[in-house]
Amino acid sequence: MNTTRDASALTLAAQHQLEIEGKERFGFGANWKRYLNLLDERRIGEAMASLQHFLDVKDLNNKSFLDIGSGSGLFSLAARRLGARVHSLDYDSNSVACTESLRQRFHPTDPKWTTTTGSVLESDTLPPRESYDIVYSWGVLHHTGNQWLAADNAAARVAPGGKLFIALYNDQGWRSKAWLKTKQIYNALPASMRWLVLWPCTALLWGPKVILDTFKGNPLKSWNAYSNTGQRGMSAWFDVVDWVGGLPFEVSTPEEVMNFHRERGFVLTRMRTCAGGLGCNQFVFERR
Repeated sequence: MNTTRDASALTLAAQHQLEIEGKERFGFGANWKRYLNLLDERRIGEAMASLQHFLDVKDLNNKSFLDIGSGSGLFSLAARRLGARVHSLDYDSNSVACTESLRQRFHPTDPKWTTTTGSVLESDTLPPRESYDIVYSWGVLHHTGNQWLAADNAAARVAPGGKLFIALYNDQGWRSKAWLKTKQIYNALPASMRWLVLWPCTALLWGPKVILDTFKGNPLKSWNAYSNTGQRGMSAWFDVVDWVGGLPFEVSTPEEVMNFHRERGFVLTRMRTCAGGLGCNQFVFERR
């Protein structure tokens, strides 16, 4: 197994595990383990296409790629298939296991893909500063409990001329505060009772689309098409679980994110926002 662990990383991982058990933090890795049962070549292709589109590349040959918060390992796999030398990082033991299982499944003897247990909040568990052509962290930094420290540490790993691809939850004002309370209630419940929050939230998030699709004659059209309609190979159900459960939870405006990275020598090259709605604003910055 090509996975390294150090004492400080294990200590932080153990701390986060206690937070999960104490219902202060969501167990993302457990959700990703279930998602991997759905993984197929089509989803992998969607993930590759997402990287190609946002990074504006045909391949990642001769590029180094740091995946901070690798989760399921899907985008580490996508980057490796595009030719990058990949380093996957996550504090969650289940997420590390997911990523490692994909490495073993698709690239079992490949020295150009390594998985590591560590936290973006701890500089000494991260690779050296300015050492990667591409640093990727999609939907991760806002779940660390210290979003701006995480963003600073992630940005510091980008080499001169390199790119930073991140996605952060959009600040919706009072709606975001309401979602934070919902997430806290969800995590406080016993696992057997979390459906009491999850199902109403699923109806809130998906009900309007299902109703509209019903009038068009296919109630589950949008739900079934979710993984191949620009959603990066993800799953509608597992994304709902991730959203409802995702704790810690922080938000930011596009202006805050752009100003933060401009102060650190980055230039925005691509952006896709939620237009003020729910979800992630996506950014690609270049260190010039």
